[in-house]
Amino acid sequence: MTQKDITFVADFLTEHFNEAPELYNRKGKYFNVERVGQYLKDEDDDLVSPPNTEGNQWFNFLKNSTHLKESPLLFPYYPEKSLHFVKRQMEGVIDQCLQKPADVIGKSVHQAVCMSLYKTSQSEDSTPHLFKLPFLWNDKTSNIHYVLFTILENSICKIHILKRHTDTSRSVSNGILAVEFGNFLNNSVNESSDSRCYSCLDAHFYDDETVTVVLKESVEQEGKERVLAQLPLS
Repeated sequence: MTQKDITFVADFLTEHFNEAPELYNRKGKYFNVERVGQYLKDEDDDLVSPPNTEGNQWFNFLKNSTHLKESPLLFPYYPEKSLHFVKRQMEGVIDQCLQKPADVIGKSVHQAVCMSLYKTSQSEDSTPHLFKLPFLWNDKTSNIHYVLFTILENSICKIHILKRHTDTSRSVSNGILAVEFGNFLNNSVNESSDSRCYSCLDAHFYDDETVTVVLKESVEQEGKERVLAQLPLS
């Protein structure tokens, strides 16, 4: 803060926050804070003591700018109004901006298909987070939309791939399938199927034909293996 700022605050406190011992036993305001309180009143009346904008660098800049003076991108300033009034004005503008997109998007979205992924009998409040890693990919060449995800209940070694045509009127065979990462990385067929089981940490499409996955060894031991694998979508 500059010395000018400190002086301004000190003068304000001296002028408006004088003690009033005779009012201590009374309910209500002890101090004159009208110049501050006028900005916080939730009413449309003009301010009792509007601010002096003379010498304000921002207002001078706008006044001297031909392009910004009437720009619709700048929110209008109401020097005679409270913050509540300005807040309501801004909320109205924002609501107006969002209403049209909301109407258009809302009317264009509809349910194409419904699939039951899992069931739970527990109450909604205590339902565990079972849906993980949703990753979207759009194959513009084939007009196919993919969703990669895992379900944490009894299938940590599986990754699910949901496939839908972007034209909802067309159907695609094998709409959903699961890929299981079992013991495919074992060095020999003699190894136990449980000794090298892998779960999926993350999965993304690398391109239209390849899926990249990060696998973690599921066995509880030191130095768990991490594997970066690329799988052909076919």
